[in-house]
Amino acid sequence: MLHHRWTGAALAAALLAPCMPSQLAAQGQRLTPELLWKLRRVGEPQPSPDGGKLLYVERAYDLAANRGRSQVFLLDLRTNQRQQLTEEGSNGTPSWSPDGGSVAFVSTRSGAPQVHVLELKSRAVRQVTTHPGGVANVVWSPTFRHVAFTAAVRLDPDLKTLYPDLPKAEARIFDDLMIRHWDSWKDGTYSHLFVTKAAGGAARDLMAGLRVDTPLVPFGGAEQICWSPDGSKLCYTAKVSDTPESSTDSSVFLIGVDGSGRTDITPGRPGYDTDPAWSPDGRYVAFHSMARAGFESDRNRLMLYEVAGGALRELTDGFDQSVHGAVWARDGQSLLFVSDTAGTRQVYRIGLKHGPVPISKGRYHFDGVVPGADGSVFCTRMQMERPNEIVRLGGARPEEGVTLTDANGALMRGLALPTTEARWFDATDGKKIHAWVIYPPGFDKTKRYPMLLYCQGGPQSQVGQWFSFRWNFHLMAANGYVVLAVNRRGLPGFGQAWNDQISRDWGGQAMQDLLSATDAMCNEPFIDRERLGAVGASFGGYTIYWLMGNGGDRFKAMVAHCGVFNLESMYLSTEELFFPDWDLGGPFWRSPEVAKDYQRFSPHRFLGRWKTPLLVVHGQRDYRVPVEQGIQAFTAAQLQGVPSRFLYFPDECHWVLSPQNGVLWHRVFFDWLGRYLQPRAKTSTEQSK
Repeated sequence: MLHHRWTGAALAAALLAPCMPSQLAAQGQRLTPELLWKLRRVGEPQPSPDGGKLLYVERAYDLAANRGRSQVFLLDLRTNQRQQLTEEGSNGTPSWSPDGGSVAFVSTRSGAPQVHVLELKSRAVRQVTTHPGGVANVVWSPTFRHVAFTAAVRLDPDLKTLYPDLPKAEARIFDDLMIRHWDSWKDGTYSHLFVTKAAGGAARDLMAGLRVDTPLVPFGGAEQICWSPDGSKLCYTAKVSDTPESSTDSSVFLIGVDGSGRTDITPGRPGYDTDPAWSPDGRYVAFHSMARAGFESDRNRLMLYEVAGGALRELTDGFDQSVHGAVWARDGQSLLFVSDTAGTRQVYRIGLKHGPVPISKGRYHFDGVVPGADGSVFCTRMQMERPNEIVRLGGARPEEGVTLTDANGALMRGLALPTTEARWFDATDGKKIHAWVIYPPGFDKTKRYPMLLYCQGGPQSQVGQWFSFRWNFHLMAANGYVVLAVNRRGLPGFGQAWNDQISRDWGGQAMQDLLSATDAMCNEPFIDRERLGAVGASFGGYTIYWLMGNGGDRFKAMVAHCGVFNLESMYLSTEELFFPDWDLGGPFWRSPEVAKDYQRFSPHRFLGRWKTPLLVVHGQRDYRVPVEQGIQAFTAAQLQGVPSRFLYFPDECHWVLSPQNGVLWHRVFFDWLGRYLQPRAKTSTEQSK
């Protein structure tokens, strides 16, 4: 564990100071896949009621043991001293008691995750819940008298119940769609909201009998549950009972702590309604809302519901960006949220009577915003070069933030860092395309470098200033590549119209944007156009397959991770059908027009042009883009004699999550690219010619 005692200003200066070439030469070491997994992952900032202390969580990984564990830390904001509060098991989700004397957290120290409370003075720990199977998404009431959590409840009988005389039979029986979701098969259980007293005891299921989930699967979390200020009611997010699972129609429900008065406060709204947040005075519930049914990437608006009268209005009317992570300021007169903008994610403040105003700036990705007692704002901040640390907006660096944690400082200070710049390119339709260009450490513009075109997934997901532990631009640059990461058509942060243009046009303008940026970068004298590669996952994997048949002879090596290869077979095997219904126009037999789009845009229609060496990566438990998509692409490449390799993970899903699989992924990734894009030493036979 690191225990550096930095002042906020000194730490910020150390982390933000540019690395000059002489410094890079002195440091020398470059990021590797193994070092990537030594970096700690920092998050969940929680300021104390008096504003003097901060709880946060660090997650560290043991590569040899192939596992990670999280621990809760306490930072004294006055002295900059920190303490590790937990050690046994894996621990997280910290919360303060109203008097600041105790800390609640979730721990696996006794096996399954359960709620515990630590008294700060005595350091005594007591276990609050003993729920079978463990708990998730824990949210304490403001009074600290109750705790809400979610847990799995079986409502549909399993095979052993239906056929007790066949105890060794292994099968699943389904009568409706959504038979599997993201990385798991439907098993007859649902995630329900429970409440129990802080003193312990039996927990009450507030959703008893309902065949719906809270939070929404697969990505919803505790942000979809909130308490009223007096602790008598809760709001939570769920689908309406009679709404098909293959739909985006979710609602915000209000219910009493005793289970009474369940009310849908967002009826008749066909898109996602999520993430309720109760105002400190109890008058309002703010929530996120998308207007269009079936469109998971619609503009996420901030709505305000008046609890007493039921009046509803939008706070972000005219704001052409999406809202994420909205929370109330402590005075109850404004809210804070983050929003993607021009390749970054910034923090905004919005009042009840005035529109949103950015309170952060810079080439950063801010997230996890929480208000402090003195009006300051705590959040996480990352860049392409560096992973998350916790910062406070206000004070000496009011807009970029004063860095409070230094979980990765020792390792980062020993690395030669890449450099990043924003570039704008001309599109074929006259518009401008934003891109990030990441240069290798010690970049010398008089030399020539191989370049990787990074193709973003989503398809609607901004290429921002994030530090990924899979698609890591720092690591790519450290391996000697110039990386071109393009915010092509269909990505947020550049207005909703730009975001919407990908739908029903997968192989159209978005692909032209990528090729326009690539061709423009190839005019730079430091880019070796004979050593161009392209890489991407999900829709980025689709992009790779599309470019295999439609990118000409630009690229010398490709990597497609969990990519969509055959649009027709994809439609009939994916799980969230609302997505292809919106983005592709529905099933390919719906109309001649839709059928024509499938034919125009499906990569498998252009196999006769394939010749670029291709690495295909796929996980068996990927049910969003099923593994057969990768197998089909690999088979097609092999049958045509295209140099190709298939990297298969039997236990991974759409993402590669385990440490050793992650290192293996990067080793195979860079080995494949290096075969075709990196210079190699000549053999003795070649030298003699």
